[in-house]
Amino acid sequence: MNPLYRNDAPGRMPRSWYAATAEPAADRAALEADRRCDLAIVGAGFTGLWAALTAARAGLDVVVLDAHRAGFGASGRNGGQVGSGFNKGQRWLEEKLGDGPARQLWDIAEEAKRQLRDFCESHAPEARYLPGVVHGAYTGREAADDRAEAEHLSRAYGYDAIRPLSRSGIRDIVRTEAYHGGLLDEGAGHLHPLRYARALAREAEKAGATIHELTEVTRVERGTPATLHTPKARVTADHVILAGNGYLPGIMPEVAARVMPINSFIAATEPLGDRWREVLTRDIAIADSRFVVNYYRMTEDRRFLFGGRESYGIGFPTDITTALRARMESLFPQLSDTRIEHVWGGTLGITMSRLPSLQRIGPNILSGAGFSGHGVALSGMAGRVMAEAVAGQAGRFDTFSALPVPAFPGGARYRAPLLTLAMTWFSLRDRLGI
Repeated sequence: MNPLYRNDAPGRMPRSWYAATAEPAADRAALEADRRCDLAIVGAGFTGLWAALTAARAGLDVVVLDAHRAGFGASGRNGGQVGSGFNKGQRWLEEKLGDGPARQLWDIAEEAKRQLRDFCESHAPEARYLPGVVHGAYTGREAADDRAEAEHLSRAYGYDAIRPLSRSGIRDIVRTEAYHGGLLDEGAGHLHPLRYARALAREAEKAGATIHELTEVTRVERGTPATLHTPKARVTADHVILAGNGYLPGIMPEVAARVMPINSFIAATEPLGDRWREVLTRDIAIADSRFVVNYYRMTEDRRFLFGGRESYGIGFPTDITTALRARMESLFPQLSDTRIEHVWGGTLGITMSRLPSLQRIGPNILSGAGFSGHGVALSGMAGRVMAEAVAGQAGRFDTFSALPVPAFPGGARYRAPLLTLAMTWFSLRDRLGI
């Protein structure tokens, strides 16, 4: 079965807390007739919408095609955490790429956060961007590494928005005994991702882009121009940006070789009222050092939103709640009597190195995917730099695409079983604390 529809009915948003608390969006028409444009974009999530907004503002004729709805995929379902940098620390990037490229990447990541904050302030206050993300470290060694990274960011990059937390310091904010220490990053933050995505779609349309929903791209015919085939019509475009991430079907083998879809799941409890301070003492987000990461925060109506379970099959498990509750209660036994009122899943794209994969597939085809759970800000910046490259300014695209992202061994055919074996091992390490 087509993975686009394995867990979702066409165009029907999952019953998440995000969908329940976002203003309904008007349906957009499917593509019914052939179309010619400067730029065709596959996928109406953060990446595709920022590419569309950037290109349309530059005067290009832009068409966005999505098999479901704008913000339907990971962009409208994720944990809403806006992180700093990349999944790899700056010292790691310096060692692999050199000081100069690592600094350029840091600057791009900082611009990604500013771009998001500025957009929310001017166009999407309903997304409720709030500052503050804590990283929780389970071991003394991880806490020491966090401290060293924070000191390096301050010394080498002048980034003073982040500070180490001792065991007692993190306990003052996050009411669990699990962490030995960590970091508090006031330059990071969190938001309502579906409201943000829908605001991006509105602004892209105001700038002149056309968004067609319920329009699956079944084939991309390479050429100058390229042709995108859909069930009812074709789009002929001078340039193409592939922005489907974990929801991109197997229409481009170069992307599938480096980006694998996995499923992740989130629960939202009943409103906690004043009890929320028994879990967190500040309205901030938390992600921890588990390889299968736990991530959580409070919602505006004081529900505890907790994510942390992954699966590597195409289909969602029959029972999502039990495993999520077990992970939540292992950190916060004080929530054992709390009802879970919303549970949902979604698909993201991950890479071997857990770094984003920006690729030039051909002279006029670009791809951005594989944000590996760190994409709320970076995916939007990826869309922007791809649109810049289409307009002839490829400098930041070239910097971004230099991130080390190897292909999965055996390519798309063997990536799932090999990654499942690897993730089983890392999950065992998480449980054993090694």
